[in-house]
Amino acid sequence: MKLVFGLFGWISKLITAAVVLLVCAFVLFVTYKGSQPMSVPEAPAEMTYFEFMQDRIEAAKEVEPARCGWGMMVSLAALGPIYSVVYSEIAIHPDGFLAGVTVPDPDIPQSVGLNGWAEVPVIWWNVVERLSWTFLGRPKPHGCQFRPVQTAILPQ
Repeated sequence: MKLVFGLFGWISKLITAAVVLLVCAFVLFVTYKGSQPMSVPEAPAEMTYFEFMQDRIEAAKEVEPARCGWGMMVSLAALGPIYSVVYSEIAIHPDGFLAGVTVPDPDIPQSVGLNGWAEVPVIWWNVVERLSWTFLGRPKPHGCQFRPVQTAILPQ
């Protein structure tokens, strides 16, 4: 009996260590990619994701009524993780079930040509950037009117 509990304890420690490593890797990946220039063509050259989000937070403070801007931020925070995973799955498996039941969207990458699982995080990050730009950076004729993205926050 002692052997069984010891085995379960060892497996539990192994799973805990794997989860901690995955969380650390995720944080490092997001920190690295967030400080690189965005891959969205409409974004100002050399603007990083973190600079973009900083600019959008400032833009949300300027929108009248203020709750509109913060509503867009909350929408991105609530829906962004779901959309990014679904859109990444569709990009990786364009003939799969999700691709067949999802309305085409320009934020879904086309022809990603997955050569290995190591490319999945990069595909996911590109979707995160595109969705963030769609939610907060692209001018909209109706609804919340954020000011255009400013590049003044970029170091010269």
